[in-house]
Amino acid sequence: MNFGVASKLERPTNGVGLPLPVLNTSRFTRGILFMLFFVSGFSGLIYQVVWVRLAFASFGIITPVLSVILSVFMLGLALGAWAGGLSIKFLARKTERSALWFYSGTEIMIGLGAFAVPALFGVAQQLLLSADEADSAQYLCLSALALSLSILPWCVLMGATFPFVMAFVREENPGNADSFSFLYVANVLGAMSGSFFCAIVLVELLGFRDTLWVAAAGNFSVGIIAALLALRCRANHPLAVHRSETSRPIDRTARQQISNWFTLSLLFLTGFAALGMEVIWARAFTMVLKTQVYSFALILFAYLGATFLGSSLYRRDLRRSSVRSVAVLLSVLSVAAFLPIVLSDLRLFISTSYTLASWSRPVVLLSICPFCAVLGYLTPKLIDSYGSGDPAEAGRAYAVNVSGCILGPLFASYILLPCLGERIGLVALGAPFLLLFIKTAKSLPRWYRWVNGGISTALVVWSSLYSVDFGRFVSSNFEGTEIRRDYAASVVSTGRGLNKRLFVNGVGMTSLVLATKFMAHLPLALHTGRPESVLIICFGMGTTYRSALSWKIQTTAVELVPGVKQAFGFYHADAPQVLRNGKGQIVIDDGRRYLNRTREKFDVIVIDPPPPVEAAGSSLLYSEEFYALIKSHLKQNGILSTWVPADASADSRAAILRSLVNSFHSVRCFLSIDSMGMHMLGSPETIENISANQFASRMPAAAAIDLLEWGHSVTLTDYVRGALSNEMATEAILNPDARIRKRIFFAAPPRFPFCLSVML
Repeated sequence: MNFGVASKLERPTNGVGLPLPVLNTSRFTRGILFMLFFVSGFSGLIYQVVWVRLAFASFGIITPVLSVILSVFMLGLALGAWAGGLSIKFLARKTERSALWFYSGTEIMIGLGAFAVPALFGVAQQLLLSADEADSAQYLCLSALALSLSILPWCVLMGATFPFVMAFVREENPGNADSFSFLYVANVLGAMSGSFFCAIVLVELLGFRDTLWVAAAGNFSVGIIAALLALRCRANHPLAVHRSETSRPIDRTARQQISNWFTLSLLFLTGFAALGMEVIWARAFTMVLKTQVYSFALILFAYLGATFLGSSLYRRDLRRSSVRSVAVLLSVLSVAAFLPIVLSDLRLFISTSYTLASWSRPVVLLSICPFCAVLGYLTPKLIDSYGSGDPAEAGRAYAVNVSGCILGPLFASYILLPCLGERIGLVALGAPFLLLFIKTAKSLPRWYRWVNGGISTALVVWSSLYSVDFGRFVSSNFEGTEIRRDYAASVVSTGRGLNKRLFVNGVGMTSLVLATKFMAHLPLALHTGRPESVLIICFGMGTTYRSALSWKIQTTAVELVPGVKQAFGFYHADAPQVLRNGKGQIVIDDGRRYLNRTREKFDVIVIDPPPPVEAAGSSLLYSEEFYALIKSHLKQNGILSTWVPADASADSRAAILRSLVNSFHSVRCFLSIDSMGMHMLGSPETIENISANQFASRMPAAAAIDLLEWGHSVTLTDYVRGALSNEMATEAILNPDARIRKRIFFAAPPRFPFCLSVML
């Protein structure tokens, strides 16, 4: 392969040194093929986005689930591209059918996945209920296997579409050698559109099921149109199916074979780094881009948009016979790989009041675009050069690229993030591009090498030593910071005394506030009869768990992130003693999964979903479906207590309360005594209306001490009276525009005094 120099442009050649001819099938056929691959890419990304959301709901909102979905998706593409490239000539010759017929059938079978995958997820979820907790090796391995078996067949079919259509192009034009990049541009454009409309429009308007049906309709339409095109082409060229047999295999010299090994290695590296970075970006940018589900969707859209731009530029340069050299592209990658680290430096976004600038989101998204655009240019260029339009050769090269995409997310999730963290993990993935630039830089002018090398080296040094991510920012600005990283999230604990705070992936979760104590004490005191057990979903700082144990009853807490449990001792000095309490247990699991796999019933269930309430994962804990599951685990007179933060919008509060009213016979709402939010209680039976004296008399001595722990000089009865007096009529919440207002709730102060949470 000719690396060229910076001032020269190269046109890719095939394996015998001849320039690649551009796609010259009829304009009508080109337009149809472009449209088909656009719709196919559109549907494919809808599947990926919705599958991620469904997998989060079924297996937990943790990084390994995202990594497995991405890796299995790419594994299917690799297997499909490799097997499809090897088999299509044989299939076409054996059946005397055009390759387009096999493409048509493949698209129709992909559409069936819209109906099969949700059902398979449901079956897998039920089968995994007997597995250990969510942090166990058994559960992680079994959930990965379940995800793989559910989506892999459909992804294999998606991967086969490229070599099938490339074989059809060879039937129409035996000398063509650039069909992969033509199809790649159309597919990426469709994928970008699919990711945008799925996340912003379709899921919100139609829900998961109907959105999948839209994608299936796209696949079915593509299959039908491809079959009609196959009929038309057969009528015009009845012997076209045999034309691909006239193309001779490429005879590569020893030097060209060495160059091809370099090409395949580079394709593997680009796939490995790109998808590994995508997983880390989704976690590193959560503070700016909201929750992990939405950050993934936004990053995916920016990634695909930049990839489409790069691929389009390659097609333009190909038509002009002026394709950029690999050395030039690697020189740009050696700089672009580190831009997301430098441009996401929190010192660029955070004001003196510790709030994020409004322009932080577009800057963070744009920071990944140069890297993705260069990969969008480089990947089809390398595959065109290696495959020369041959379906088997191009399929092999594409499979190697996608193989890197398989391993990259797993390596990032299980090794880089737990061991190195987000910032250094990105440096590790970007460093090979700097080394490859050094290897290929000899063909570039001296001045270019020195300037580009200097910039790249400076960015590596700055990213490694001086760039400030969330953990480093908090550590340098606030005392007593501890950082814990695991496969699920990065947990930052900071502060002294009662000013301690908890952040997960840069998003403020909670602080030491009285509301977290009342989450336990309020429903336990209002419970008719003596409560014997309580379940707490979302452990947080452990304050609610600790308060529940003061009632000397069986207490179970469920937390998804292991690092959150490990941080318990940071917030409470008596954590070791609390953890030794025989009546308590902390389970690392998803709350929904735990309820599905346990037969135990509880007197009180407390849920405190992480902010924001509109987030995909949190909103599931406010749904009628989840409340139905809760009711099946409540004893007689059992009470559900859910928490709504003060920053939730009036519409969100009304929607949450409406779900409660539709699910429970009795519902009561209390504004928090510290104005931090609202306690909403629901029960299948009537929740008692008791006085402050009755409330106080029901509390054990240890519980009374716990409630008054944080320096209140008032008596327990007066303190409780203040809390009970904050009850709010449900009508005032269900109708936020109504004139019924007992107290101004909308101006309540933020739940997290530390404004870095930004109330995302």
